[in-house]
Order: sequence, then structure tokens, then C-alpha cells
Amino acid sequence: MRKAICKLGLGVSLLAFSVSASATPPGFGMGERPIRTGEGPQAKSVQDWWPEVVDLKRLRDNAASTDFRMTQAEYVAKFEQLDLDEVKADITAVLTDSKDWWPADYGTYAGLFIRLAWHSAGTYRTGDGRGGSDGGQIRFEPLNSWPDNGNLDKARRLLWPVKAKYGDALSWADLMILSGNVALESAGFKTFGFSGGRVDDLEPDLVYWGPETKYLTAQRFSEAGVLTNPLAATEMGLIYVNPQGPEGNPEILQSAERIRTTFGRMGMNDEETVALIVGGHTLGKAHGARPASECVGPEPAATGVESQGLGWKSKCGSGVGPDAVTSGLEGAWTATPAVWSNNYVQNLYAFEWTLTKSPSGAKQWVPKNENARFVPDAFDPNVMHQPVMFTTDLALRYDPAYGEITKRFLDEPGAMDEAFSRAWFKLTHRDLGPKSRYAGTEVPAESLVWQDPVPAPEGKPINSRDIVALKKAIRAKGLSNADLVRAAWGSASTFRDTDFRGGANGARIRLAPQNGWDVNAPESLTTVISALEAVQTDFNNNSRARKVSLAD
Repeated sequence: MRKAICKLGLGVSLLAFSVSASATPPGFGMGERPIRTGEGPQAKSVQDWWPEVVDLKRLRDNAASTDFRMTQAEYVAKFEQLDLDEVKADITAVLTDSKDWWPADYGTYAGLFIRLAWHSAGTYRTGDGRGGSDGGQIRFEPLNSWPDNGNLDKARRLLWPVKAKYGDALSWADLMILSGNVALESAGFKTFGFSGGRVDDLEPDLVYWGPETKYLTAQRFSEAGVLTNPLAATEMGLIYVNPQGPEGNPEILQSAERIRTTFGRMGMNDEETVALIVGGHTLGKAHGARPASECVGPEPAATGVESQGLGWKSKCGSGVGPDAVTSGLEGAWTATPAVWSNNYVQNLYAFEWTLTKSPSGAKQWVPKNENARFVPDAFDPNVMHQPVMFTTDLALRYDPAYGEITKRFLDEPGAMDEAFSRAWFKLTHRDLGPKSRYAGTEVPAESLVWQDPVPAPEGKPINSRDIVALKKAIRAKGLSNADLVRAAWGSASTFRDTDFRGGANGARIRLAPQNGWDVNAPESLTTVISALEAVQTDFNNNSRARKVSLAD
């Protein structure tokens, strides 16, 4: 029987670690399965990774239309009719409605939903604007079956009743991000805000995720150790970096450099990076209670159609709850895994850490003091554990720049909360585009620099008579047609619909770096811009009511 994937728009996710630590299951067989295509900078299809998955695109060859998506405007009109407080109340109810088939750690799915939101958004990269939460691509292969997304399909199945209740008025993409916000708020954290407006994709994007032909391998670095553009993650199948260290080696300072490179490629500075990791590991736990290589079955895309897309099924013990395996790492970072606190950075500096292994064999760190046992068990209130740290966590202490930030967060918990609230909002909204695309009652009033804000227009819009006059003034400058067309083309051609950045609005072609790009012929561009600025100044000085922007 040929294998297929059941596409119900659902998902699965175990509360591996709450947010930023990448899941790297040591026993998941994906790293050993070669794919059909060769090396090179080419996007790999689902069938390249899993040859037995049925390609259903042929069924649409003779369809009258294959574009069944609502426009963003159509979706926003429906979304804004929702009572967002009611939606959030429904998600809050799910948080503590623990299921036998996937019991909630500490009685709450907060960490699980935070991880779902993080990993939905965390594929975004600034180099080409690909990835991110808009479209809800984590529902599809290959992302659904990446080792880093182990068991996140379970999180979407838990949210299915909420999605079913609101239908087309609430996309999966919006629901997954909103569930992360609700989870944080349920733990006592005040979020920065939320915007809807993400329209669901109906099929997977064909994205170049790297040259590797096996998961959890890294062939994306040059001989000098530079990560190839536009890639951001450090290994195939990871959202960010390997939490055990580069390629599984527990090298703390090297891990810090990988973190800085990866988060930088995803648009985050050092403070935002530190805040996200600290905040992400404040809630929830990692799962590696059993030897993954002996217990855990194949990922969803590698299972048969009879499995209905359920993957990573464990045969050891109950396979869930105290026996769950996702990342292979095991344990929690704080004494309050279900309540927001500053305990992560307190623990980071309170102990000296020693390298150990989880029951799954993953490399992680625990306090040298074996009596430091104050982390509650996720299911047995009578059991206490040592806190854990990953190699990536210790990088936040021992890297000089990161260490300076975590020490400040240790002394100023309020600064940490503020930094995380803003970084979380950026993580989950940066691919949505300009604020004009935002929707809902929780959109922050503040405009942020990463949103590429454009000043509001001055004066009334120009009319048809003004356009005639402006054309005449431009001709009088004696500029060649080639120079004018080149400048206009260069101004508009930077637009990309992956994250709605670039384009003519804002006239950024007159600013660095665009004004120095060889493709924009800088000498010619300087001449054109100087002439057009003179036309703009003359017009605006002589018009009492209407103004023309340089971009126009």
C-alpha cells in the first residue's frame, strides 16, 4: 500500500520545550533517510523527502480554478466580526482540559501552545522573507514532519474544536499565534499585543530550506564557517540551532556564535535573542523520558495512510505524559514551569553546571549540587527534579555580550519582561507586513522600526491637473528616459510578497543601502533623485493644500 498523508488541517505537538530550544530527537530515523534529489541550491518537494507520499496536485490539472483562498481583505472582514475575548476564553478553556491521549504537563498546555506559536513563526528569515506564521505553513509537509516540530501536530488537534467553532473567520495561522499569547497570559505574563490577518495557505510552499539530503545534518556552512544565504537555521529540519550544541557538540561559546548568526538572520538583535530564549524556557519542559531510538516511531509523513497523519508514536510505557519523547532532552528549567517568573536567569547564575545525558541520550546540563532539587515533576507532585539547562542556555551566561544582558535581566526582572513582550510580538508578527494589514482589537498603537513605518502623507492627494504639471516639470529637467525608467524600476522592484517588504512606498531607494547598489546605477540614480527632489520642493512650496511625495 502506498503511503499518504491525511490532510485534515490539524496538527500535533508535544510540549517539548516551551519555545525556543530546537527539538533534535536523537532516535528519529529521519537523519538516515536519503532523498532522491542531488545536492544544490534547489527546493525539495514533499516527494523528494518521502517518495511514497502521494502527490495530489495531478487531481487539480483540469480544475476550473485552483485558487480557493480568500483575499486578505475578505478574511480580515470576517475576522473583525469575531469577539476576540470569546475566542481567547475558548483557548483558555482548552489549556487545562487535559486529554488522556496527550496529558497536559503541570495541568496546562501553556508550554505546548507557546512552542506551537514559536515554531509556526520561527522559520521566518530576513534574507528572502520566506517562512513565518502567515499562511500557517507548519500544517504542511515538510515542516509538519521536521524533527524540530516533533509532536506539534498534537497541539493543533487540541485546538481543533476552537478552529471548528469559528470556521473561516479564524485562520489556523492566526489561531496558532493567538494560542501562544493566551498561553503566556494564562501564566501571568502581559503580552505586547496581537494582530489577526494571516490568511491560511492551502498547500505547502516550495521553499529552499538547505542543501542537505538528510535531516539533522549541516552542509550549509562555507569553509570559513559562514552560513550560506538566505538560510538562517543551522541544520536541516531545525527552526534555529541545535540545543545540544553545534551538530550535537556541547561547545558553549561556539553555540553562542551559532545562536547570534541564526537569530540575526531572522531579524533579531542580541537583546531580543536573549529575551526570547529566556522567556521561551521560563515555562514548560522538554521531553526525553525514554530512549528515542528504541521507542519512537516515524514522523507523520513517513507513516501509512492508516495512521491518519499521526506520527512519532512511542511504544515505550504509555508513550505519553511521563513517558513522552519529543526532543530527547528531558526536564524543566524553572521551579515554576506553569507560572511566569524570573527563575530561569536566577538558576542560570545560581549554580555551576555539569554535562550529563537525558534518558534518551541527549546532552544537557544539571547543577553540580545533586541536592538542588526544586523543580516539580510534571505529573507526580511528590517528586522533585534538578533544573536543566541546554548548551544553548549556558551560552547566555558565558558569551560576554549575552552574559551582560542576562545579568541585567537578573537584576531587573521588569526589563526582561519588557524585552520579551516586544521580542515575542516581533517574532510572531514580522512576516505579516505593514500595520495596514493588521486586524483586531489588540493591535498596539505604537509603530515599531521593524515594521518599516512610512510617515503619514502631508496635505491632500495630488489631482490630475497636478500630475500634468509634475510631468512637465520632470521633462524640463532634461533627464533621459532610460535614467527615469531605471530609477522607477529600481524603486518598485524591491517589493516581495513573502513578507510585504520593499517597494516604492517610502522612496527608500534614495537611502543606504539601496542608493549604493550596483544594479541601481548609483551615479545615474543620484542625478535623478536630485532632480526629482527639486521638482518636489518647487511643487510643494507653490501648492497650499496638496503635496507630492518623492516616492510618487
